[in-house]
Amino acid sequence: MAKKKRERHQNPQPFLAEDNDSMASKKRSKSRDELKQHQKEEKLISSGMSSKILKEARIQQREIEDEELEAQNPNSSLLNVVEEPRKDDDGEEDDIDDFTGFSETQSRYGDYEDDIDEEDERLLEAFLSKETAPQRTLADIIVAKIKEKDANVSSEIRPLPKLDTSIIDLYKGVGKYFGKYTAGKIPKAFKHIPSMVNWEDALYLTEPEKWSPNAMYQATRIFASNLGVKRVERFYKLVLLPRVREDILKNKRLHFALYQSLKKSLYKPAAFFKGILFPLCESRTCSLREAVIIGSIIQKVSIPMLHSSVALLKLAEMEYCGTTSYFIKLLLEKKYALPYRVLDALVAHFMRFLEDSRIMPVIWHQSLLAFVQRYKNELQKEDKDNLRNLLEKQKHKLVTPEISRELTNSRCRGEKEDDLMSIASPISVINKTIEEDRFDIPEVPMEED
Repeated sequence: MAKKKRERHQNPQPFLAEDNDSMASKKRSKSRDELKQHQKEEKLISSGMSSKILKEARIQQREIEDEELEAQNPNSSLLNVVEEPRKDDDGEEDDIDDFTGFSETQSRYGDYEDDIDEEDERLLEAFLSKETAPQRTLADIIVAKIKEKDANVSSEIRPLPKLDTSIIDLYKGVGKYFGKYTAGKIPKAFKHIPSMVNWEDALYLTEPEKWSPNAMYQATRIFASNLGVKRVERFYKLVLLPRVREDILKNKRLHFALYQSLKKSLYKPAAFFKGILFPLCESRTCSLREAVIIGSIIQKVSIPMLHSSVALLKLAEMEYCGTTSYFIKLLLEKKYALPYRVLDALVAHFMRFLEDSRIMPVIWHQSLLAFVQRYKNELQKEDKDNLRNLLEKQKHKLVTPEISRELTNSRCRGEKEDDLMSIASPISVINKTIEEDRFDIPEVPMEED
């Protein structure tokens, strides 16, 4: 009887034990299956990355071949389409057709009124060009090319390039669709434009100056992702920038979709600077309102240091326009570790105004203050002396004392920080390792029992 009780005690629930064993074996087999599946996924991921790298290499090679072909034969067929259009790293082209438009509450970007001072705007007018030449657009470029080839088209209002009638009708239809576009799918014919050799002719047929703001945003997304830097730079300069300036001039503010287009254009920073910022400053007609709106894009979006350094170097060397100081200030406030060449160019830029008799706007003084505050320890002694002489000629009652204080309380390029040897000895004494003699033990008084 005791033996039976012992057996029951050892295995009180034999059926449950068998179930537990089976469950444990199932878990082990399941974990092995999961491990195999994970290994398969790792292989798939690595193979996917490899194919992506190879695909990008083929795209770049194809782009180089297209440019060489275009240089050799500029009159080649319009429909030289690449089979696989490029996509950006985020796969953004996949959701181009899912665009739902912008809400009416976001129809205008106008959170910049506090940054525009009427007095400063009046002072900036002294630095603007009096001869305002009209800005060239894509239509101007294409019309000029057509007239060079055929002198008989001079009487036409909008001449058409010599292309197949079906192609002309196709892209003119796309242009009419874009004129009323608010949301939804993009025509496939338009998505093929970045892959064409004569892409500018196809774009000209769609009449970009008549696109809706939402259509301009969609077009910017497509071109920024699929065009090379040189080509997208031309799109920014000849299509996007004229449209943005026209909207600001007409409405005193910028449509939200166009503002988002500018933000999307920084997907390629080099093209943004060469196609938007530099032409805007070189025109010498950039108003303070335009500078504040476009500058807010630079302020919000992260830009690589190399591109910003080149932009600062270019802005410092070009002919001065009042709002140039605003863009210089924004780039300086990003606090890059700039090369010495850029710093020297900025010093030379400010020293150009040593003998200028005009009253400098506040933004000029603020840009100088931002430069000195951030890079005061990287300036040479002679640069600081020259800047002090500049402060004697160009003064502002609030900003100039701050600039002078920053120049005084700073070291020069190549100098080390303050010498700490005077306080090194007590620190070394405090931190010195205590050496003890284990035989030199002091006597400890003991109480009597």
